[in-house]
Amino acid sequence: MSGLIIVGAGGHSKVVYDAAREMGLWDRYLFVDGGLAQDSFLGWPLVKSLNDSNVVREDYKDLVVAIGSNQVRHKLLMQYAEQGFNLPVIKHPTAYISRGAVVQPGTVVLAQAAVNYSAQIGLGCIVNTSASIDHDCQLGCGVHLSPGVRLAGGVKIGNFSWVGIGSSVIQHVAIGENVIIGAQTAVIRDIEDNVTVVGVPGRIIKRHG
Repeated sequence: MSGLIIVGAGGHSKVVYDAAREMGLWDRYLFVDGGLAQDSFLGWPLVKSLNDSNVVREDYKDLVVAIGSNQVRHKLLMQYAEQGFNLPVIKHPTAYISRGAVVQPGTVVLAQAAVNYSAQIGLGCIVNTSASIDHDCQLGCGVHLSPGVRLAGGVKIGNFSWVGIGSSVIQHVAIGENVIIGAQTAVIRDIEDNVTVVGVPGRIIKRHG
């Protein structure tokens, strides 16, 4: 077996590491985070940059970016893909991904999450703990579904949008790009790009660039 590089050494990286470890595909891990002073994380080596390390590429061919910021995560994934790293889908063993779903590289699907038939998940998404994506949903690149999010069938979500914890979206609703959906929001109508939405039912409270 080879090793897995995990970019990021914060809270989200802990659950990504746990899911990867449970998959049983890697026998060593290397964390990369330029913002920390220590040289280890979760018992594994931590380096500030791959350029500063003695990593042997034959030992670490796979890489996942475990950073919460959607735009930053996507940018780093693209950079590392250009450098030739494999970007596996990280799927916790208790999560379900239908054989009829399409999940793009660099996405993480965490414990008890479900991705149902004909769903399409873009590059570098986070399907967090117990999130549910029903049939025919389409997620763009860098989307984050927080724990407990529920998407009914046919929902579309644009690039880099974030759906907050416990929120629900009814069937066939389209959510734009760079949208923030607050916690426990009920989305019952289409949402334009670049807005923040909260409440039951969801309402726009802020517009941003």
